[in-house]
Formats: sequence, structure tokens, C-alpha cells
Amino acid sequence: MQLIRLIFLSLSVFLFSNTAISQTFPAPNKPIRLIVGFAPGGGTDIVARALAPKIGEILGQSVIVETRSGAAGTIAADMVSKSTPDGHTLLMGHSNSNAIAPFVLAKVPYNAANDFTPITYVGYVPNILAINPNIPANTVAELVSLAKSKPGQLTYGSSGTGSTQHLAGALFGKISQIEINHIPYKGSGQAIIDLLAGQITMNFDTMPPVLEHIRAGKLRALAISTPKRLDLLSQVPTFSEVGIQGFDVTNWYAIIGPKGMAPEVVAKIDRAVRGAMSEPAIKSTLDSQGLQTSGPSTPEAFGTFIKAELDKYSKMVKELNIKSE
Repeated sequence: MQLIRLIFLSLSVFLFSNTAISQTFPAPNKPIRLIVGFAPGGGTDIVARALAPKIGEILGQSVIVETRSGAAGTIAADMVSKSTPDGHTLLMGHSNSNAIAPFVLAKVPYNAANDFTPITYVGYVPNILAINPNIPANTVAELVSLAKSKPGQLTYGSSGTGSTQHLAGALFGKISQIEINHIPYKGSGQAIIDLLAGQITMNFDTMPPVLEHIRAGKLRALAISTPKRLDLLSQVPTFSEVGIQGFDVTNWYAIIGPKGMAPEVVAKIDRAVRGAMSEPAIKSTLDSQGLQTSGPSTPEAFGTFIKAELDKYSKMVKELNIKSE
């Protein structure tokens, strides 16, 4: 009987505290912090800063974007996972920190499946296979043929071990049955500089850092990881079109909170984020980054999506034998 009373009391306290939090969100004079785990000016940062002002306007409270970059976004993710679940500290979630890093890095200080509250899936940015124009290949088939004639001599850069670019290159090599060498960098910037200079053969970066170089003819795009061609690069075929089936690696962005957030608070934030994304000016900014917004449309569906992504990347990292360097 005593045990039943204790359980009832604990449940009552939990329900009361969650109700109190939901009724005071957002709290007066307490800004909402949106934590970004990657360097300013990158895709994650651009998306966060595009959304933040309008989210704040809808919620009636300022939203401040803070950078806590490093360790494939896991520093920021860890910070949010250990914050108070009152809705005032949120993560600009990313596929690296919330789906890939737990299976690549030697130690991640949080449980990606259990230590977060999924709120809103924002969208994904496709990866583009781009090569230096001096490489004698105008199609994926020609690039694969070249790689087979020079096993281990062609190289691809990435923003680091375990990044989506790294996984994309390794997966491309496996599907194509070619041997290409991975050159990890500390960020996309230097990798692209070396690609432009011809120091590496190819890259599998996202659209924003390479789009203008492709348009200027400084890089040659051979394939893109979207279900169908994009208007921004209508001349570039999809990986499926060129026979690379099962190329399923993308950079996705999302709003994520710490574990234990009240459902009412999650719903408020979700509505605000979706409201911001529907604003024409913001939508235009996101479109210019190549952001594809198709995907899970509710917090519950997003939670299911994360579980599927963790399962997918757990298997992919093992199959590709990717380890922390």
C-alpha cells in the first residue's frame, strides 16, 4: 500500500510540474536558446538563423542562436541533452550529431535514442558528387571507369571522419565497387579549397558550399542525392538515374529538445517552427540552400524517423567499416 502511495505521489508531482511548465512557456524574460553545433556560416547555422526570429515572434519571446561547435556537433547536442526540459534550450539537430556520431566517435556523452525530445523535422540538404573539372570524366560512369583503371589513386574529401560526406564517399565506393581514398578535413571549407585546386579528386558535399562553384564552372557536378532532379541544378542527374542505387545519405536538420519535455510545450514549438517555415521570405532562404522539406510532419512521426535513422547508420557504419581516426 505504501508503495502504491509513493507511485501515485510521484506521478502527481510529474503531472503537476509538466502542467506548470506548459502554462508558463515561454517564461517572461527568459529567452529561448537555439544551440547550433557547427561553425557560423555553415548550413546548420544558416537554417537556424533564418528560422529563429520568426519562431520568437510567433511564441512572443526572443530566440537566440548560440554556437557550440566541435566534435561533429556532439558538444552542442550534449549540452542540450543535459539542460532543463522547459522548452527554453533547444538544439538545431543534425544527422551527424543525432544519428551518425554515436556509431563513429569513440565516446559520445549522451544516448541519441533516449536523451532527447523530437520536436520538428525541418528538412534535408542533398549531397552532390562534384569533381575538379580537370578530371577526365563527364559522367558518373566515366568517373567509375577511371577509378577502376587507377585503384586507390582517386581521392575524396570530407568535413571529417564520420561526417555525411565521409559516409557518402564510402557508400559510393562500395556500390560502384571502386577503391577511392578518404581525405578528412576539419571542415568543408578547406576540403572545397583543395578540390578547387585539384589536390583531391572529388567531394560529396551539400549544395550551399559548392553551388556557385558549379555554376561558375569551377567544379563539375555529376550526381545529386535527391529522388528527382532539382530546379536549381536541373542538368545534374540523380544517383538513381546514373545507376547508383541505395545511395541514402543526407544532411537533415531539425528542432530537438532535452528528454522529458511536456507535450503541450512540444506542440507550441512545433507550431511555431512550421509557421516560420511557411513564411515566404524564410521559405525562399531555405530553398536557396537546397533544403528539401518533405519528411515527417509531426513530432511523433519525427521520433519514428530518428529511430529509423539510428538503425540505418548503425548498420551502414559497420558495413563500411568506418572508425574514428
